Amino acid sequence: MERSEIRIEFDPALQLFVNVRRRAGRSAVKTDGTSTLGHVVESLGVPLTEVGGLVVDGAPAGTAHVPSPGEQVTVLAVARPQRLAGPPRFLLDVHLGTLARRLRLLGVDAAYESVDIGDPALAARSAAEQRVLLSRDRGLLHRRELWAGAYVYSHRPADQLRDVLSRFAPPLAPWTRCTACNGTLREAAKTSVLEHLEDGTERSYDVFAQCTECEQVYWRGAHHEQLSGIVAEAVAEFGGPDGRPAAPAGPLHTSVAAQRPAPASAGRTR
Repeated sequence: MERSEIRIEFDPALQLFVNVRRRAGRSAVKTDGTSTLGHVVESLGVPLTEVGGLVVDGAPAGTAHVPSPGEQVTVLAVARPQRLAGPPRFLLDVHLGTLARRLRLLGVDAAYESVDIGDPALAARSAAEQRVLLSRDRGLLHRRELWAGAYVYSHRPADQLRDVLSRFAPPLAPWTRCTACNGTLREAAKTSVLEHLEDGTERSYDVFAQCTECEQVYWRGAHHEQLSGIVAEAVAEFGGPDGRPAAPAGPLHTSVAAQRPAPASAGRTR
């Protein structure tokens, strides 16, 4: 039996996912009369995590809609900022370690798997902890069990950070999270962290913070200026409502990790 045909058009922001012949206006797609529109869109290469809406013959439609012959379909990109069913909490795959550390630097809850635990386990964790899975793996974002997901469009960490902050607008609280394990930082007296410090650090610094989870110690070290630049740029653009910058909210505005190896627990990802 001859299959029916619809015509489909993709938002310019989604065109990188589809074959080049589908990037210039509407193109014909054969359907089997039983597959949903969501399935058709995914079969053409676009993860549903990146779809902000579907329009069929000028009217909104859901992913469960079964297209009829001759329908004109428009696939829209996600509107920014994207609304979530819960607070903006993230899970990053093994390839996004630098992005995870920068999000944590800004106080954003960013769990990260430093080893490849496999797509099923990542998707299951996303669902169990209600985290947005961030990945550049398009296949991973097709998994049905995801609570939510988002494709990271750039390979450059600075652009990746802007992409995530623009898309989800998470509240920023710089210097409040451990960049090693995602735990929260607290003010620490110098006397309480001496065992973690080398002599030069002990003599040169007096203001410290410590992770409440892995006990990693932080202070204003050699990389503070570089990290402060990352924080300042993000806060200026994304830190407050209506474009108003939000003041850094960390206990001590500290930045770099201790010189001595952290306890074994610091290797955990949260």
